[in-house]
Amino acid sequence: MAGCLLSLAQSLSGMAQAKPSRPAITGISHVCIYTTNAAKSDAFYQHDLGASKRPDPENALGVRYYFSPIQFVEVLPLPSTETSINRLDHVAFNTADAAGLRLYMKEHGIAVPEKIENASDGSRWFEVRDPEGNRVQFVQPPAKPADIPLDEFSSHIIHLGYMVRDDKAENEFYRSLLGFRPYWFGGRAETPTDWISQQVPDGTDWIEYMMVRDPERVRIPASVTKTSLGSMDHIALGVPSMKAAYETLYTGDRLNNRNAGGIKIARDGKWQFNMYDPDDTRVELMEFKPTVKPCCSPFTASHPTR
Repeated sequence: MAGCLLSLAQSLSGMAQAKPSRPAITGISHVCIYTTNAAKSDAFYQHDLGASKRPDPENALGVRYYFSPIQFVEVLPLPSTETSINRLDHVAFNTADAAGLRLYMKEHGIAVPEKIENASDGSRWFEVRDPEGNRVQFVQPPAKPADIPLDEFSSHIIHLGYMVRDDKAENEFYRSLLGFRPYWFGGRAETPTDWISQQVPDGTDWIEYMMVRDPERVRIPASVTKTSLGSMDHIALGVPSMKAAYETLYTGDRLNNRNAGGIKIARDGKWQFNMYDPDDTRVELMEFKPTVKPCCSPFTASHPTR
């Protein structure tokens, strides 16, 4: 009898100490940016990139530009009191269970809000800070997402990127805690490493650390300009054919004067083309798979296919 009671007590103790498992993190939800000219931003995201404009259920001041029913760019007016060169408000990833992920992160010592937010579109979300202070949201999409027509140009945000100064600290959060997986790393030369890609644990989308080595560890180093920061803080739209995508842009009068660089094979071996919104946030068009061998490192995870 005593042995049974001891076994029961040990089982209950183990249950009490067990931490919740991590719900699936399936891909990118959105990126939220600021604009100083709503009309020009509207022309860029709707006309040039073909996104579908909808109201913003999270912030009445903003608008959303959807590329698929569960992926979009959220655009907010830049506050009149804002003096920073930063135009990135937050990034967001989709999860199968926002409430479960909040509990998982809380049990692992991450500062989380007291409750989940419920948006008018049926989505559920919460927000935390990563080790560098960036705002990161985790969104459970609505059970019935918005009826968004898929643009022939691109319907998939395959990665997002932003400035990172300490990749080891970021890896503790994204890789050790959340289960992101190495995808590729490289640079303008073989060394040092300028870009580090970490794929979501339950999909093929990825986050790209845009490395800035600053011994002072200030939020935005003095060497970083508004234009260079906008290039680092970016999204990438996947396209099956860069040649076809460029022809669509050209014939539809969807190019602007920031696109003089032309299409090229990037260091990761994929065809790529850069566009820029009116406030210098870069939108990178990228083929799903490499055409040639990448520099610096091999790919270590699966590529998106569409």
